[in-house]
Amino acid sequence: MTAVNRREGPAFDAADHAHMARALQLAARGLYGTDPNPRVGCVLVRDGRIVGEGWHARAGAAHAEAVALAAAGEAARGATAYVTLEPCAHHGRTPPCCAALVAAGVARVVCAVQDPDPRVNGRGIAALREAGVRVESGLLAAEARALNPGFFSRLERGRPWLRIKLGMTLDGRTALANGASRWITGEPARRDVQRWRARSSAIVTGVGTVLADDPALTVRAEQWAGAVDEAPPSDRQPLRVVLDSRLRTPPTARLLQGPGEALIVTTRADAGRAAALRSERVEVVTLPADADGRPRLADLMAVLAEGGINEVLVESGPTLAGAFWRAGLVDELLLYVAPRLFGDSARGAFDLPAFAGVDEAPALEYIDLRPVGRDLRILARPLPGA
Repeated sequence: MTAVNRREGPAFDAADHAHMARALQLAARGLYGTDPNPRVGCVLVRDGRIVGEGWHARAGAAHAEAVALAAAGEAARGATAYVTLEPCAHHGRTPPCCAALVAAGVARVVCAVQDPDPRVNGRGIAALREAGVRVESGLLAAEARALNPGFFSRLERGRPWLRIKLGMTLDGRTALANGASRWITGEPARRDVQRWRARSSAIVTGVGTVLADDPALTVRAEQWAGAVDEAPPSDRQPLRVVLDSRLRTPPTARLLQGPGEALIVTTRADAGRAAALRSERVEVVTLPADADGRPRLADLMAVLAEGGINEVLVESGPTLAGAFWRAGLVDELLLYVAPRLFGDSARGAFDLPAFAGVDEAPALEYIDLRPVGRDLRILARPLPGA
């Protein structure tokens, strides 16, 4: 007799899927403000009707479950809570959410994915079950993880999720031979970049880019190009990180003067130069050098993870982009491709070694392709082993 394949775990129905999908929609509203916390949404349903909704808006503010419970009031008793991440079980800036759910009389909790934070990591589910609450997990888990790639990367791999942003021509060039690169892409693409900066915990560049372009690397609300239902970002600015082996960054550099904090990473403990750069908002750290004399990138990622950095956006030239790729640290490429041709004398996108055969060249998969103005935005990820 042929064995029948049975589904593992709980059987979720169409209503479960619809309510969790709504919770994920709510979670996405925190895309630009929750850092270093994850983006989480919660929907409370009783007798087939939504009685409360909430999402985590920013670090230090009420968690999604608390917001939804406050909206539901007494209607939360006997309800099902759909939460995109396991409810927390520890005291942080806010009380534990699993205790709040129990106190409110919630009968069932459906969470998309278990929280990898060692302070939680199954403890929230266990606490709920011990209190007599029915708990099921795994519904739309992939979607919940995709909403928080950096959070899961930092806690599971010990490093942030790293995304390289490049503006290039149709023939893969990022600047003319003389270095001129403004502006390869159009205004809609430059506005779209603001969304990716706003969701990032840190923006990394090299000192060469600082000296050549003097970028501010800030999120500029006046250029916001969010979707209709997206509010402009809060005043949170990503950490700006400069890789500067010889401490050549001028103290007057724009990225050191703008709002938010900056980090300069060097390989030389030059006390005089470091003192000239340090301020209340600028820190200088020294890391071991790699074979090329730049700060060792794996060590940089570990330092950023220790600082609660979830998502890193690299905005640099081909040398640093290639170094991150060779170090095996690139998770995603964000490419804005303009309908221009610069020719073979222009500068390429990645400084990589020569490959003997096509099969040796790194392979990627497209995640998303869409027009942005006259340009094309490509989101791609390395294939396993690339």
